[in-house]
Amino acid sequence: MTTMMRPMFRRAFSTTPRPNLARMQVIGRLGAEPELVATSTGKELVRYVVASSYGPSDDRKTSWFRVASFAEGGARDFLLSLQKGTLIHLDADARMSSYDDAEGQKKSNLSLVQRSIEILARPKGASAESEDAVPEKAGASA
Repeated sequence: MTTMMRPMFRRAFSTTPRPNLARMQVIGRLGAEPELVATSTGKELVRYVVASSYGPSDDRKTSWFRVASFAEGGARDFLLSLQKGTLIHLDADARMSSYDDAEGQKKSNLSLVQRSIEILARPKGASAESEDAVPEKAGASA
């Protein structure tokens, strides 16, 4: 005698808004030193680019990701102290947007807003004293 088990499905209902589901993790190197910029509303943010390479060594390709961070205080100073070439692990919120360029062509843009960042390796030749001066990981506020 065989008994057939039916999967049980449950559905949760909530009155709270749905959390952000579009997230992205990138492991790559900083393409330039992070810079502090002001938005049109006067709020400051840190902008930087991350390069992530893939494919075989004889046909290597690189994807470039532009990232914004609204970190403040020590987390902002930590980001601004990072050097070009630093290997990082980035966790970010991702959003796609579309727009028409000057010629009327449809373009898409991927916007990444940093949630957290972890330093995996410093660039060769980085000074030991700068490594001791900053923490290796910045949390969700970074």
